[in-house]
Amino acid sequence: MRPEFDYGDAVRVLRNLHNDGTYPGLAVGELLVRRGSVGFVQDVGTFLQDQIIYAVHFLTEDKLVGYREQELQPADAPWTPSRFEFRDRVLARVPLGIRGEVLVEAGEVGEILKVLCDLPDGVCYHVHFSGGLTLQVPETALEPLGSKYR
Repeated sequence: MRPEFDYGDAVRVLRNLHNDGTYPGLAVGELLVRRGSVGFVQDVGTFLQDQIIYAVHFLTEDKLVGYREQELQPADAPWTPSRFEFRDRVLARVPLGIRGEVLVEAGEVGEILKVLCDLPDGVCYHVHFSGGLTLQVPETALEPLGSKYR
C-alpha cells in the first residue's frame, strides 16, 4: 500500500466534506471544505491498517482536514466546476418538460440528487421536484433557491 500523494503535493477535493463531530469549533453537519477546493498534503498516515489518510491543509480557510485517497485528485488534473452540489435546493429558471409537455413550471423548487460533470454539453443535474418527479436538468435552467422566483 503506497500513497499516491506526498508531503507538499497540491490536491483537489472531489466531494463536499461536512463536520461529523470530530472537527472542533464547528457544528455537526456544517460544511468544512467545498468540493473543488485545493489544499496541500501536510501528513500521510493510515486508518485500520488498510486505508491511507492524508492530512490536507487548506490555506485560505486555515483548516487541516483528513481525507481518504479516493476523495482527492491532483490539483492540476482536469476539473469541471459546478454551480450546485448534492442536496442543494434550487428553482427551475424556465419551464421544464419532455417532448413538448411541461412537467415543471418556472419557479418550482427542486433538490439536487446528483451532479453530472462529464457530459459533452456541460454540467447537468438530477433534480428531484415535488410530486416525486426527477429530471436531468442543465445548469443553465436552474437558479439558487434565493433567486427572483422565490
